Amino acid sequence: MSTRVEKPATADVDRPTRLRLYQLMVELRDFEQRAYELFLENLVRGTSHLALGQEAISAGYAVAMRPDDYTFCTYRGHGHTLARGASMAAGMAELLGRGNGMLHGKGGSMHLTDVKHGAMGSYAIVGAHLPIAAGAAWSAQVRKSGQVAVCFFGDGTTNIGAFHEALNLSVIWKLPVVFVCENNQYMEYTPIRSVTAVEHPAADRASAYGLESILVDGNDADVMYETARQTIGRPRARPSEKPARATARHWWRRSPTATEATRARTQRSTGRTRRLPSG
Repeated sequence: MSTRVEKPATADVDRPTRLRLYQLMVELRDFEQRAYELFLENLVRGTSHLALGQEAISAGYAVAMRPDDYTFCTYRGHGHTLARGASMAAGMAELLGRGNGMLHGKGGSMHLTDVKHGAMGSYAIVGAHLPIAAGAAWSAQVRKSGQVAVCFFGDGTTNIGAFHEALNLSVIWKLPVVFVCENNQYMEYTPIRSVTAVEHPAADRASAYGLESILVDGNDADVMYETARQTIGRPRARPSEKPARATARHWWRRSPTATEATRARTQRSTGRTRRLPSG
């Protein structure tokens, strides 16, 4: 039986905030597009998981967060890291394996981290960062710092044990953490609906842990900002309340992995070969 999910009305966001959201989304889109192009040219070291089409989620939460808040994200974390203020030049250098990269070229696309800006890491192991985000929130709670940890994860993570463990413990200890599911309908290549018993993999399970089910349009920057403002503000203003959890449902524009990009490179190369004159 599916949980009934209420979708909030379109947010009323002031003009300066909207301009900042737009600017940030354009910057993130340009970065990801260029990373895609460089990947096809075989210049990006290792694999690269892009978030083209997910910019509103990254921008909405980043703009609503305090500078000392924590961001935890998946291996598809370029946008979240850069949105917190990390250097785009250092981020791109990291993808290219350069010594002046964010992690001196040793982390690559899936591990972008900039602790100075509150970007506490991109995690390649699905679901591994949820308990770590809960731990960071516990630290903030003990120190009474007023900080909030925001943890982004994909729809596939909801079928991982760490998802349930992190949510359960966060509710029991009333931790200042926000769990945000970026539901793009697919677990890499597998439609989430084909392996999950409920319609909304995160929202429909929230009630099992006493959490409010929030389902919003992940392509609407205004709605994402207002959702972020409310979900982050709640644990900060009322520390004794349960954590917040939101699902941002959206569709990818394009987000190649190594396999997809390799296929594109092969097709492009084959096309060139066919057009060359024989002899």
